[in-house]
Amino acid sequence: MLTTTKDKSSLLLVAFLVALSSLQLHCHAAYPYYGTKIGALTRLHHGVSGDVYAVDSRTIFIKKFNYDGEAPAAYFYVGNTARPSNEGAARLRDEKGGTAALTRRYRNKDITLSLPEGKTLRDVKWFSVWCDEFAVNFGDVAIPNSLDFPRPQKISALRGVHGVSSDNIVIVDAQTLLVPNFSYDGEAPDAKFWVGRGQRPTSDGLRIPDENGKENPLRRYDRKTIVLTLPEDLTIFDIGHFGVWCEAFTVDFGHVRLPEGLNVPPSLKMLGISPQSKLNCEVLYDDLAFEVRWAVAGESIVVQLVAKLDPNNYMSFGISPNKNISQMIGADVAVAWVDPETGNGFAQDYYLEGKAQCSGGRGACPDVKILPNTNSIRLLNAAMVNGYSIVTYQRSLAATDSLDLPISVTDAESAVWAIGPLNDYREVSFHTYYNKHLHHIEFGRQPKWNCPLPEGAKSGINSAEQEDEVTQIPHSFAGGAGYPPAGRPLNVEPDEEFYENRAQALHRTTPVHAPQKQQVTALSTQHRSVPTPKPVNSKDAWDIPAIQCHEPEDGVFYAQMGPTGGKHGYPAITGHVGWGISWYINGLLIPELHVVRGRTYTFVVEGGNNPDIPAKYHPFYISDDPVGGYEHKREEEKKAVRIFAGVHRSRSGQVTPTGVGRLCNWTPDVEGPPADDYQSFGAYQRTLTLKCDAGEPGVISWKPDKNTPDTVYYHCFTHRYLGWKIHVHDSCNGISGGDGIGAASDRYEIREPAPIREDYTAESSIRHETKMASALLKLSRRAY
Repeated sequence: MLTTTKDKSSLLLVAFLVALSSLQLHCHAAYPYYGTKIGALTRLHHGVSGDVYAVDSRTIFIKKFNYDGEAPAAYFYVGNTARPSNEGAARLRDEKGGTAALTRRYRNKDITLSLPEGKTLRDVKWFSVWCDEFAVNFGDVAIPNSLDFPRPQKISALRGVHGVSSDNIVIVDAQTLLVPNFSYDGEAPDAKFWVGRGQRPTSDGLRIPDENGKENPLRRYDRKTIVLTLPEDLTIFDIGHFGVWCEAFTVDFGHVRLPEGLNVPPSLKMLGISPQSKLNCEVLYDDLAFEVRWAVAGESIVVQLVAKLDPNNYMSFGISPNKNISQMIGADVAVAWVDPETGNGFAQDYYLEGKAQCSGGRGACPDVKILPNTNSIRLLNAAMVNGYSIVTYQRSLAATDSLDLPISVTDAESAVWAIGPLNDYREVSFHTYYNKHLHHIEFGRQPKWNCPLPEGAKSGINSAEQEDEVTQIPHSFAGGAGYPPAGRPLNVEPDEEFYENRAQALHRTTPVHAPQKQQVTALSTQHRSVPTPKPVNSKDAWDIPAIQCHEPEDGVFYAQMGPTGGKHGYPAITGHVGWGISWYINGLLIPELHVVRGRTYTFVVEGGNNPDIPAKYHPFYISDDPVGGYEHKREEEKKAVRIFAGVHRSRSGQVTPTGVGRLCNWTPDVEGPPADDYQSFGAYQRTLTLKCDAGEPGVISWKPDKNTPDTVYYHCFTHRYLGWKIHVHDSCNGISGGDGIGAASDRYEIREPAPIREDYTAESSIRHETKMASALLKLSRRAY
């Protein structure tokens, strides 16, 4: 997790994770945000010019850099003297990481430069193109002491329903979010990571890919730290919130607001940088596409291992105790693998005391089997992508206990690696493949990508430099396919059709002034089709008795919330998946109601009254629409819906829900078995307890008439698929509402609602509490 006291190392760590989770092609973002502008280079000699930006605390970006390349010994310098000079100044490597003089020509070239390790923009007063041989300043820009350079910003934590939670989210850069310790129970059918304009989610927002680049419904997360990348040209300056949204049911599971004017770095993509140029990569064993990728992050190192492993196999990588020999005995290694069935990843700290399996603390053992509390490996992420196992972990550069070896960033280290099967204890059994020769790695070198690029990828270089750079990055791979990008599948097609082109969901606006002089891209107001949940097999549905047209005698229904009842409940009854809650009418799970034209019915509504908590706000309404969720429908869809009760229409045509009251929930026993284990609703119903918030219920009245269709539906105004059918009849004679009517059984009961105040008489049909209880008790004698 990032902290404000470790901005430098945290930024490097997060930038590494971002690059690993989304190795993308060289591409310019559509909006010219490059960070905080420092100023323009003075035009002194050799055509030097360009605009200089602070990307972060130790990175400079020069837009349209020009230099004629004719001087014999020109270099990039920074210093803290009053005027540019090479006395006491620090020479920068060029944009390729080279140390040679600048002898080639630059023409309107965008370049990114890093300050030397240990220095930040706080430590320097100027940046210059300086000629050593003649001690001449070719062009410079002053760096003010008050420069507010971009840096990652910490915002609020996620909190919501379905177990959604996290630690404080970090906005890493203009297109990257780090969500530490994210949790979600995975039980909703269509939850997505979601962004949009405004302060809270709506169906007008956009889904964003998960940490693996997928847009599938989210699986279960248990305190997992993830990195998310905004797609295409979308930036955090375009959005007002981020959260988890159930798309099919238009439910907010939890969100955070993004403050305006965040001073964060631009993303690598916005700078036109291929992320590969910021990472190191070496091939360890080409036959199995075994790679090690890494970046030094302050006092630690982040490592990613990638290999095409057989099931139940591990991959290991570490440091030899002898810098001149790749020696297994005494080595300090990480052993990693991904379970192909669960997708869970593992990374364990091992000490190789011997070549045998671990027994009694001898052999190839996890550190914790030798000494307690000695695991120095922190698993960051893991995935199985197109058959490749990908595991990312972090460890300290220093030795943190007697079983660890330090990793040098100044000298080459002798590396050791192996691949082989795990035993029944999920520990190293033996190694099938291993390095038989010395394998030196310079962990502290300038970033260099010595691995194949993803299939179809290009190196992201300008045509003028293509020839000499292509030779630095090998493209060969067995079968002609490249290694997979870390954390992102190859050739992944969208799972649903309504994002035919994500750019259709964006539109340009005119530039506006912002603290960092950004231009803003707004999310489109164009509505997209909302996905329809897949049909559900209804053969195992509980038998929920319909409420007949003569019941209750006074025509009063209590509408409250409750659980969907597992596989036997809402999904089996309706043929649609539910997202966790449903309407309960007079204590029954979505019963079919039978009503008669010309009679007035009253619904006492207790579905929640706080629109600021959408997951607990369920206005009740009746319409001819079998889906519900009127608020989030497209305008053309709304025009096709007739609403009969539960809303108010203003003269301007605006529709406002009126079926709003305190929240009452039928709550199951947390210690009891799951709903799926109950063979009847009656048995399940007796485990439910009604819990109500403070406040008053809402009341709506409805009198069906000759213009009311034979079948209408009660639903939630803000969410889809919470209710069920109402059958409308001309008379009550000869109507039967279900097979269970008249059977002698006590398998269910109409449950007594929470008391309401006698003086709450917004509708004349509300009676005294005792009369309500009496009417309900009469219904409870019906069999089920």
